[in-house]
Amino acid sequence: MHGLSRLGNGVSPPSSPRFRHARNRNTDLSASFTSGNCQVKLQNFAEKLGFMIVSAVYRRRGVLLFAPLLYISGMLLYMGALGFDASRTSGGGTGLDPIGSVYRSPQVFEKLWPLMEAENNGSSNLLANVWNPKLHQVWKPCIAHTVSQEGFAELPKSNGYLIIEANGGLNQQRLSICDAVAVAGLLNATLVIPIFHLNSVWRDSSKFCDIFDEDFFIYALRNHVRVVRELPEDLLLKFDNNISSIVNLRVKAWSSPTYYLLKVLPKLKELGAVRIAPFSNRLAHLVPPNIQGLRCLCNFEALRFSEPIRMLAAKMVDRMVKKSSKTSGRYVSVHIRFEEDMVAFSCCTYDGGEEEKHEMDIARERSWRGKFRRRGRVIRPGANRVDGKCPLTPLEVGMMLRGMGFENNTSLYVAAGKIYKAEKYMTPLKQMFPRLESKDTLASTEELAPFEGHSSRLAALDYTVCLYSEAFVTTQGGNFPHFLVGHRRYLYEGHAKTIKPDKRKLALLFDSPDIRWNDFKSQLQDMLHHSDTKGVELKKPSSSLYTFPMPDCMCKHADVKNASGNRRRLV
Repeated sequence: MHGLSRLGNGVSPPSSPRFRHARNRNTDLSASFTSGNCQVKLQNFAEKLGFMIVSAVYRRRGVLLFAPLLYISGMLLYMGALGFDASRTSGGGTGLDPIGSVYRSPQVFEKLWPLMEAENNGSSNLLANVWNPKLHQVWKPCIAHTVSQEGFAELPKSNGYLIIEANGGLNQQRLSICDAVAVAGLLNATLVIPIFHLNSVWRDSSKFCDIFDEDFFIYALRNHVRVVRELPEDLLLKFDNNISSIVNLRVKAWSSPTYYLLKVLPKLKELGAVRIAPFSNRLAHLVPPNIQGLRCLCNFEALRFSEPIRMLAAKMVDRMVKKSSKTSGRYVSVHIRFEEDMVAFSCCTYDGGEEEKHEMDIARERSWRGKFRRRGRVIRPGANRVDGKCPLTPLEVGMMLRGMGFENNTSLYVAAGKIYKAEKYMTPLKQMFPRLESKDTLASTEELAPFEGHSSRLAALDYTVCLYSEAFVTTQGGNFPHFLVGHRRYLYEGHAKTIKPDKRKLALLFDSPDIRWNDFKSQLQDMLHHSDTKGVELKKPSSSLYTFPMPDCMCKHADVKNASGNRRRLV
């Protein structure tokens, strides 16, 4: 018989290259045809046959029925499976260089920079009206709708102690902690303050109390989930004073609440304590409303940063606002993922030649020993770039923002780790945005000293400054923007106020050295508008509550009375 649980009842993008050809049936298929800046030559029977099929199908009204076939065929041709060679007639390429195979952003910048400079008249303050209020619905936090503010008058007797081990960086740890709170509520277990695993990549020895306010965490959850700092001595003695002796239940990723009730709860009641390590992504997205509410309560209310982080972060935000006087205290924050390990993992190439290739090979072997040298693994940097998988360089981030309409008087905060070849790649970004700041410029060496060598604590500083920016720019994905976007929605009436560029379209724009400035701007302003329209999104069954807090953690303004304001300090 199971113990008590709380399971409830209940303007258009750059188009893909198209084959342009004469409608005359006698046209020689061995002739070349053009697409954008590329000139493509049909050289063998396979290419001619493929072109005939594509041309015939394209002229038919039923072309949409063949869309998947056309896409696969196109990718095969591009990736070289059929020996398809595309040679550029312009754009600075040499020899055979398919779209995306060469990093051409510096050439694009060289052409567009004088035109960017000509528009630096300070007449446009985009930050004052970057988000159109007519596109938005107003949402307010309403965790009380799913988790009673009072909770239990008295928590029922605990079924045992739950110990979890959180791994990864700051926001991976955050995910594990909040899912652990949800599981503890589901099983009516007492949660032991999570243990942080020393990750081989992050190399941060910080404990829970170094990053988060432990006392506040316990207090905020007191009416919903019991939380203790450590196991009672008598129980620990039962396991020879060694937590590793406690049985470790190997729970599969995305396990359902039913699995926990049928498999974990009996062991919890039998042994008095169970351990789940690792505990990353171990709870399904779709859970009952009251359990989902515990996730909301943990992430948006109970988990605030430790006092040293909060104090310095608050100073940094205030300093950033003061430095943004030209834009009424508003600033843009951008998360740049151009650290050496990210560049190496992406398998993308830039403009560093053999030296860059050698450095990336060493970095890949150091962090992912043998993974990229496995038999059959083919690395195609050009295909990665066209598919939007390459990290944007600081230069590309700057060109994107200037194209969207942000002028050089815009204050820009850069959240990043150690940028790969920073002096080289950051220089053009500073050229486009002289009012550029980072944690290294907003805080003194003495202020940052206690945080050095602790990547999660440094990330917490970046997280806070980004949280209060007028616009946040995400460039590569990952847990940092995943959580920050959801937190911004919770803070700003449901709107993420986030620019999420389409990197496939950017790859084509940055691969066009002959592009006109007005065309470049038009494409990027459309991209900005798209980010605005997607700012308010409801959670889908397969989506994460941490990115999409509506409607589980928030309610429409008309549905909740006496809602708090949208500038609440949550961290």
